[in-house]
Amino acid sequence: MAIVETRRILLEGVATEARRNGEWLEAPDGRRVPCDSAIHLPPVQPTKIICIHLNFMSRVKELKATSPDEPSYFHKPTSCLNAHRGAVVRPKDCKYLNYEGEVGIVIGRTARDIPRAEAEHYIGGYTIADDFGLHDFRDTDRGAMLRVKGTDTLGAVGPAVVTGWDYRGKRLRTLVNGKVVQEATMDELIWDMGYLVADLARLMTLYPGDLILSGTPANSRPVKPGDVVAVEVEGLGRLENPIIEGVRPVSRECGAPPTDSDKVRGVAIGEGLRE
Repeated sequence: MAIVETRRILLEGVATEARRNGEWLEAPDGRRVPCDSAIHLPPVQPTKIICIHLNFMSRVKELKATSPDEPSYFHKPTSCLNAHRGAVVRPKDCKYLNYEGEVGIVIGRTARDIPRAEAEHYIGGYTIADDFGLHDFRDTDRGAMLRVKGTDTLGAVGPAVVTGWDYRGKRLRTLVNGKVVQEATMDELIWDMGYLVADLARLMTLYPGDLILSGTPANSRPVKPGDVVAVEVEGLGRLENPIIEGVRPVSRECGAPPTDSDKVRGVAIGEGLRE
């Protein structure tokens, strides 16, 4: 299958799907814009974003976690979606905003209770993701991850959906201000892409455009306003996002405030999972 790269961009004020042709993005009506100057949107419009907790053994070992027998998952709401070059906002009174470079599976056709051997046929393509986490709310979430992973702007995805790409053997790197901070190959996954799709489809319907984030390797760490985080995946390109500071602190009118505990720091700086 030929490799095809499709992006969603803002073209003269309208959300438009465009295919990459060299250094240009071409709209269906023939209009073109250079890749480097295009205003990117998230390349998919999912009904749900599902993430696996641990899928690289390097991350399991780093957090001193028990090697899982089967995958476990959490949701990121679609409202957290962000795009290539979109600003990731760290609230003013938070300090544990972590990057997590990943590959995102894009569902290509409706999947429900499908055979494991056929699961990869339901994948429509792949994209790059940065599953940012705001660990200041890990105590509050009590393992649910809703605020940690679902805060606005923390779902960076893009720049494209690539079809015809084979993840096997491909290298993933995360960089902060140009320095490599995460590096692994996709052969290090504990559960491969088809397994994740088949597992989830046993109990829920996966729709075209839905995203499954396949996990991050070791060395997820906090970043700060002013940093630029990039995730590069061989054959998928480069997703880049600047970190900025929020205008105001998180409201104290209701709900728990950000916390700084052993549990929070244990995950944020890679010292291990702590209860």
